[in-house]
Amino acid sequence: MSKEPKTNDTTVQKLLMDKPSDFKFHAAYMLYSQAWDNTSSEEDRNELNEVITVLSKGEIDYQGFYEKMHRHRTRLNHSGYHAGGRTRIETQRKRDWRKKEAKNLRNKRYRK
Repeated sequence: MSKEPKTNDTTVQKLLMDKPSDFKFHAAYMLYSQAWDNTSSEEDRNELNEVITVLSKGEIDYQGFYEKMHRHRTRLNHSGYHAGGRTRIETQRKRDWRKKEAKNLRNKRYRK
């Protein structure tokens, strides 16, 4: 007879307490969920569970939540996201865009 391996009952489970009707909490939960999925450390997962639980009970505000999540967010940024925090958006005036499009169409028309 083979013995079944004992399962570790002390594994940390991801909390499912999302509130889609509350936008602020939903955004915070999405950050928690993303950080949870990208970490494998039991210690970090315990900390994440504690932070989201305290937020859901109203014991800390959202600013406190994001301050505590900062360490996990920087870890997320280094794993494939833009590390600068904000992406630079290049803008263009409508007139300049129209000029450029007209020029491209003219060139396209006469190139064959």
